[in-house]
Amino acid sequence: MNIEKIEKTLAIEPKYRLAQAKKVIFGDLIDDWSKATTLPKDLIVKLEEVCPLKIEAEIFESKDKNTVKALIKLADDLKIETVLMRHNDRNTICVSSQVGCPMGCAFCATGTMGLKRNLTMGEIIAQVLLFARLLKKTEEKITNIVFMGMGEPFLNYDKVMGAIKYLHAPDTMNIGARRFSISTCGILDGIKKFTKEEMEINLAISLHAPTDELRSSIMPINRQNPLKKLIIAIKNYLEETHRKVMIEYTMIKGVNDSAQNAEELAELLQNMLVVVNLIPYNDTDLFQTSDAAAINRFKTILGRNKISVVQRHKFGDDIEAACGQLAAKSRKK
Repeated sequence: MNIEKIEKTLAIEPKYRLAQAKKVIFGDLIDDWSKATTLPKDLIVKLEEVCPLKIEAEIFESKDKNTVKALIKLADDLKIETVLMRHNDRNTICVSSQVGCPMGCAFCATGTMGLKRNLTMGEIIAQVLLFARLLKKTEEKITNIVFMGMGEPFLNYDKVMGAIKYLHAPDTMNIGARRFSISTCGILDGIKKFTKEEMEINLAISLHAPTDELRSSIMPINRQNPLKKLIIAIKNYLEETHRKVMIEYTMIKGVNDSAQNAEELAELLQNMLVVVNLIPYNDTDLFQTSDAAAINRFKTILGRNKISVVQRHKFGDDIEAACGQLAAKSRKK
């Protein structure tokens, strides 16, 4: 499905035709133009030929039914992954922004792919539509969208923001700005640009280490944008927006989960309007997750230092859909 091509095709039609098309795509959530009863038959034939609504994907569901992963095949045969996470009354879509990722974080499967290319705005929107259609079958709706899938969102800034604004619009998905979150590993220019955005979109920082030495060893971006510069950018964002920032911290056994690491992190974030999200790592050949005692100790130390902290619920590790596991490969269902 190509939303850009759909709009281009309808540009020569009366303006109300585009409104009708958006209604059936984003309101009725049709997956075939033949179901668009408000459009004339000749236009339906043309749209089906030029820009069909089908989204080609393999679907994988976790044993507990709370996580669904989609492996989407793009028009050029490249593949991306996107994930639906069900938790309490929330249906959150974890969206990819690139095919692969150039950042090379040591603990992330996506980084092993390297970067193939940026996604178009339409390819980002298609990920959301795929799960909106799926949820419709059980009379559910998308409640939140997080840009925490494959890729670094701020390296595809314009397309990511374009997709958010498109999905926020009343004539498409009408999703509130505060229901979107963007996670960056520390692209300073992107953070500065994002600070000036008028929409109240949530910002998350993938930190994962409290010192330059440790962070540089697992996240190459830190050699270019060290913690001092990153913290300044976060503080500028906080001063300008007065919006809380989420600090993502993956708990990796024997790497970044010591009591000293917790004290260092508390010192780094002191007096900042942030909440630390502790993320149990999903085991790979290189690293293992911290045990429960280490995570609880880490959490206690942060709390004692008056740092707001939460622990992320674990989603989809049995279908390799959890944090750091997306690598766009067909796997066990």
